[in-house]
Amino acid sequence: MAARPRTKEYKPVTIRMEMTVYDRLSDFCEESGQPKTVAIERALNMYMDDYEKKQALLKSLEIESRV
Repeated sequence: MAARPRTKEYKPVTIRMEMTVYDRLSDFCEESGQPKTVAIERALNMYMDDYEKKQALLKSLEIESRV
């Protein structure tokens, strides 16, 4: 018998957000057909990936300026 694939682990999170942002999120999710959890996870991952890339670039520029 084949091994069952591992399932993802989840952590419940409670947040407060402005109603205008929530309304936009709800409209977006309804239009795109994706759950709010998926939309928020994707948005956070995109934001953090972008931040990390910018931090790496800044660090490399600091190193170059020292040389």
